[in-house]
Amino acid sequence: MSTTLASRRAALAAGAALFGAAPAGAQTATPPPATSGNGSNGGAGRRASNGDLVQGFSRERLARLGPAFAREAERGSFPGCVALIARSGQIVHHEAYGHQDAARTKRMARDAIFLQASMTKPVTSVAAMMLVEEGRMKLSDPIANWMPELKDLKAERRREGQAAEEVALDRPVTVQDLLRHTSGFVYAESAPSERIKGLYEEHNIEARTGAIAGDEMLKRLGAIPLAHQPGSTFHYSISTDVLGLLVERVAGQRLDRVFAERIFGPLGMRDTAWHVAPEKRARVAEAPDGDPRKEAMWRSYRIMEDEAGRSYLKGGAGLVSTSADYFRFAQMLGNGGSFEGKRYLAAPVVRYMMSDHIQGMAGSPTASTGPGYGFGLGFGVRRQDGLAVAPGSTGDAMWAGAWGTFFTVDPAEHLVAILMTQGPSSRIHTRTLFKNLVYGAMVESARSGA
Repeated sequence: MSTTLASRRAALAAGAALFGAAPAGAQTATPPPATSGNGSNGGAGRRASNGDLVQGFSRERLARLGPAFAREAERGSFPGCVALIARSGQIVHHEAYGHQDAARTKRMARDAIFLQASMTKPVTSVAAMMLVEEGRMKLSDPIANWMPELKDLKAERRREGQAAEEVALDRPVTVQDLLRHTSGFVYAESAPSERIKGLYEEHNIEARTGAIAGDEMLKRLGAIPLAHQPGSTFHYSISTDVLGLLVERVAGQRLDRVFAERIFGPLGMRDTAWHVAPEKRARVAEAPDGDPRKEAMWRSYRIMEDEAGRSYLKGGAGLVSTSADYFRFAQMLGNGGSFEGKRYLAAPVVRYMMSDHIQGMAGSPTASTGPGYGFGLGFGVRRQDGLAVAPGSTGDAMWAGAWGTFFTVDPAEHLVAILMTQGPSSRIHTRTLFKNLVYGAMVESARSGA
């Protein structure tokens, strides 16, 4: 037996022993043809496989994922996970690791359902840009054109040694502000003043303590000052929740219907929805019982209830999905807006969304992305090859969810990679670890000169 083959088998055996994984290959998806998903076949993608290589990825190095995830399970990051890696539209790795339940009695399956949290945001952003493409609204339009509840917004001005005061807006909040989180809205937990934090919580703006209708939420939000002047500061926020309500008003449909007709149905995302139907609940993945965030987050993510019609559907946090479903969405973006022969967005529009829209402003998405990233229209966008704490390419786009999900689209490397976990407290660590593993297995680059 060759040294390479022996080491590969040893790595796979270690992953199985440490993580309760199935025998090597038992949970691995059979890679579809290289043209699957209409992916670009440039660079490393020209050769589908060559011995140890598949689309420029080393199978031996991909086997490192099992032992790495086993260590994370041991330290309590998550009970299990599902990892999917695709290049040039071909899935080269799709495996389930560990356990689906907190008690670790049920093996993780590739079709497990995960709470997406903020990985809902890119979907809502795509829906909004579809309406922009159709001429239904412009990025420069004030959102008050459709949301009169927000026409009298003020901004809070804070100066050291003085009481905060409410001042007129320098300009209206626009559609673009919602897409890039420069609206002045916030999340309560990150509000820069105790007053704004208290008002968000008192008025249940984020629907954390129970149902609240969209019209009522906007009415209450319109009476709370913005934390910043519009267009001045990136502040990660409920902006995408407001964007979801805007999409409803512009499209004249509830958000779940917009998504079903325009995105989920055409893409074949069969398990992506705003709540989990009874017949699918046995597939829901769980976070560790020891995670300190789990209990409070579970109360605010009421995925076992269909709240459509009773509470607004949170365009920034409400979906559940699977690795296979989210791959179809992410690959559509990686393909420049098309998938399996159907176009969803124009290629120039996708490039525009994946460009940095917050240069020169205060604030950054560093808390979610690490250094080196700006923010586009729906996701973080890498500004340069260096500075970041994990490999990637200038222009790659990524986002993640508070429950532990993560995806990245690297057009330069024809790469789409997705990690599905439910481990809220370890999410920053695990998404960076996953990127290191993915790029560490990519032994051939599609970039010229790389």
